[in-house]
Amino acid sequence: MCGIAGTYRWPDGKVVTDRLTDTLAHRGPDGAGRYNHPAGDGEVHLGHRRLAIIDLSGTGAQPMVSGGLALTYNGELYNAPELRAELAAAGVRFRGTSDTEVVLESWRRWGTDCLPRLRGMFAFGIFDERTGELVLARDQLGIKPLFLLRRGGGLVFASELKALAAATGGLLEVDHAALVASLLYYWVPDSRCAFREAEKLPPGSWLRIRPDGRVERGRFWQLKDVAAEGRERARSGERPDVAAIVEESTRRHLLSDVPVATFLSGGLDSSYLTALAARHQPGISAYTIGFRAEDAKFEAMPDDLRYARRVAERFGVDLHEIEIAPNVLDLLPRMTYHLDEPIGDPAAINTFLICSAAREAGVKVMLSGMGADELFAGYRKHLANLLALRYQRVPRPLRHGLSRAVDRLPVATSRRGYRSVRFAKRFLSFADLPEETAFRRSYTMYDQDELLALVDPDLAGTVEDVLTEHADIYRDNDLDDFVNRMCLGDARMFLPGLNLAYTDRSSMAASTEVRVPYVDVEVVKAAFAVPGDRKIVGRQGKAVLKEAATSVLPREIVYRPKGLFSAPLRAWMSRDLAPLVREVVNDGLLVRSGFLRRDALARMVAEDAAGQRDFSKHLWHVLTLEYWYRDATSGSGQSTR
Repeated sequence: MCGIAGTYRWPDGKVVTDRLTDTLAHRGPDGAGRYNHPAGDGEVHLGHRRLAIIDLSGTGAQPMVSGGLALTYNGELYNAPELRAELAAAGVRFRGTSDTEVVLESWRRWGTDCLPRLRGMFAFGIFDERTGELVLARDQLGIKPLFLLRRGGGLVFASELKALAAATGGLLEVDHAALVASLLYYWVPDSRCAFREAEKLPPGSWLRIRPDGRVERGRFWQLKDVAAEGRERARSGERPDVAAIVEESTRRHLLSDVPVATFLSGGLDSSYLTALAARHQPGISAYTIGFRAEDAKFEAMPDDLRYARRVAERFGVDLHEIEIAPNVLDLLPRMTYHLDEPIGDPAAINTFLICSAAREAGVKVMLSGMGADELFAGYRKHLANLLALRYQRVPRPLRHGLSRAVDRLPVATSRRGYRSVRFAKRFLSFADLPEETAFRRSYTMYDQDELLALVDPDLAGTVEDVLTEHADIYRDNDLDDFVNRMCLGDARMFLPGLNLAYTDRSSMAASTEVRVPYVDVEVVKAAFAVPGDRKIVGRQGKAVLKEAATSVLPREIVYRPKGLFSAPLRAWMSRDLAPLVREVVNDGLLVRSGFLRRDALARMVAEDAAGQRDFSKHLWHVLTLEYWYRDATSGSGQSTR
């Protein structure tokens, strides 16, 4: 895991690449490297910051140059041993034991055809001195980030957007369409970028730029194709062995020359991975997080620590408990900087704090249960959308009466919040809607009218474009299984746009690598070969994964109520952050610029304070967006047009 950067036929390429690479120092504190070579009428410059995980010696240093190829690579390759053996049998002589060298030699032998053979997480740039071509590539599922910017026949790329912003002297324009999308989702989807000229290389794709400035793009892996293949496997009666596939993936993800630990929330996903990891590495360390008792009580948060302790005791895991009362006023701007784009999920703070504690204890690598909910239908929204189909069969007068009654209930008093009321209000906000609209509304922040009322009226067309994009992506498949349609939508949008994005930035801010065994190509193939009626059985989400886990975990862990890897937002918003919310609503830069409308924000604050509706998540995201916007437009000559 590292930070990569480079320029291709770019003015002042060396200076710009140095600036890019220096901005990424937190991603790789163990070493830095540079490479340059003529490319057409210009030069290529590659930079690298190293977090040494496999082959800690100098033979793993980057950029790696061998036989006319130069590679700057970020990631881990979990099938490196098999590919190394295949290449060695074909006569390749390896100098070291790093997976970087395996990637380089795989490219030499197979070119872009090597990409679907790589099992892991990766983003890299590889330059061919013979042809003068630079190729960028990103892993199948978008675990590792890669940002790029093209001008004329030149290109600049980096692991983080902030590096591109710094390297271009703060002259990038904010893309207001991306900000509208971030308001809807509370994150910027992978198809958009917060700065206009910049873009994210799509998951499962590559880009080649030639000395004459021509650009070629290709896709080597597409989720919708995998989902379609899974449907045919299911129709043929194939039943993948989910337990065996998850265990094999977990074993591969333990490949490391430094200690590996796990996240352990006490929920199913992290508990299952921790138990499997402990089989292969007895005494493995795990990290769990808790909040101030009064905050957890106000938020009605489940007692995850109790379950985490039971798992640790049963499997001989060395559990490290981190109880935090974070100074959110200090953490908010720090996390906004590291997250690169406006991301309003407070779970990013949890990840950063856990990884920071692990790093202080000498741990560089963590396993996370990220991805299981998206692939195996474990979120409440998945069950809720199924229940909505039944709810729509209830006579309309009864539905109307129920909606009016629930609307009058408070979501909180001065002493505590009511989660069941929040869930009921959320459910009724989308239960009557058509499928795609209901699914979008079940996990996004606003309906169309609310979003239009919140932003500059001139952005009405942009709002329509953002909603249409969601519909287009959701419907871009021919699956006949509602549950798997939802899982596919999540795996294409929610997973790379939010969960993988904040996990990468938050962990790398603490110079720590997070691996995600559920977000593995073989696990994904298996997940989409499971019909939806085996993922949600009755009111039980992730049923097939729970069935697999019962061979390892006690039933009280497998079938416990679902926890949330989140933070006590309502407590924070009503106490620590209340003055800041008032400041941003009354005199924030987003309000003064006209992007957000003061009256709409004020209504949200008033309704939240009265306990009638829960807008804590919405207001938290407004704070993250405000801080991001201030950074993006302050004193650096950046345009906000």
